[in-house]
Amino acid sequence: MAGVTTASNCSLSKLQSLHGIFAIYKKQGPTSADVLNSLKIALLKEAGVANPNPRKRKKQALKIGHGGTLDSNASGVLVVGIGEGTKMLTTMLAGSKKYTAVAELGKATDSLDVTGNVVEEKNFDHITKETLAEKLKEFTGDIMQVPPLYSALKKDGKRMSVLLKQGQEVEAKPARPVTVYSISLQDFSPPLFTLDVECGGGFYVRSLIDDLGKALSSCAHIKELTRTKQGQFTLEEHALREDRWMLAHVSQALQPCPEPPEKETNAKKAKPKDKYTPSKSKGDDEKQSSE
Repeated sequence: MAGVTTASNCSLSKLQSLHGIFAIYKKQGPTSADVLNSLKIALLKEAGVANPNPRKRKKQALKIGHGGTLDSNASGVLVVGIGEGTKMLTTMLAGSKKYTAVAELGKATDSLDVTGNVVEEKNFDHITKETLAEKLKEFTGDIMQVPPLYSALKKDGKRMSVLLKQGQEVEAKPARPVTVYSISLQDFSPPLFTLDVECGGGFYVRSLIDDLGKALSSCAHIKELTRTKQGQFTLEEHALREDRWMLAHVSQALQPCPEPPEKETNAKKAKPKDKYTPSKSKGDDEKQSSE
C-alpha cells in the first residue's frame, strides 16, 4: 500500500512540476469550462488524487486555465495553461485565431447560432456566390463589431447569457474594434455556405455571420463552428483528443515557460494563512470573450 501511495505522490509531483501551455480538442456540446474541468479530473485521477473537485478554488492541487472561450456549439482548438503557464494565456487571447464556419442563409436566431430560437426569416434567392464573396471584403481589416447578447461578457458581474436565460433584459454592449486578417468563401450551396476566417482577439464569428446576412439584405446564423488554429497551435498537429489527456502526452505536447524565481516561490510559501489568496483558473471563472 505504501508503494502505491509513493507512486501516486510521485505522479502528482510530476504533474505539479509542469509549467507551460498546450492545446486540447474541445468537442461540440460542453462548455469550455466543462471541458477544462474534465481535463483536470483526468490528470488528477491519473496522479492518484481521490475524488478530485475541479471547481475547488482554495488550495488547488493543480493550477490550470484556458485561453479563450469556445461556445458550447463550437469545437476545435482550446489552449490550456498549466502551472505558471496560466500567466501566458493573455498572449493567446490577443493572438491570431482561425475558424471554419458553416452558416445558413434566410434564418436569424436570438443566439446567432443553431442553438437559439428563430426570430426572423427572410428570402435569400437574390444572393449569389459572387455577391457573397464581394460582400466579405467589407468585413476584412480593422472593423467595429457589436458582441452577441449570448456571450461570456459580463454585466454587473454576471454573464449576459445567464441573465438572458433568467428572463432579464440585457442591452447590447457597444461596438468595439476588432481585426479580421482574412475571410474566404470555401463553399456556397444555398442556403448553406462555408467560410474560413482568420481574426484577432475578441472577435465573434457569430456576429460576423449575423452582420453579413443583414448586409446581404437577408439574415443568417451559424450552424457549425470549428476553431482550427489559435496562436501556434493547430487542430491537426497539436490538439490533444480526450483519449490522450494523460501526463505523458501533456508533457510531450507542452510548450514550457520559465518556472517562478526561487525568491518568489519562497515568498509565497511564507505568506500567512489568513492572507492566502487563491488563484482562479479560467475553468472557475471564464472572464474572456471569444467564440
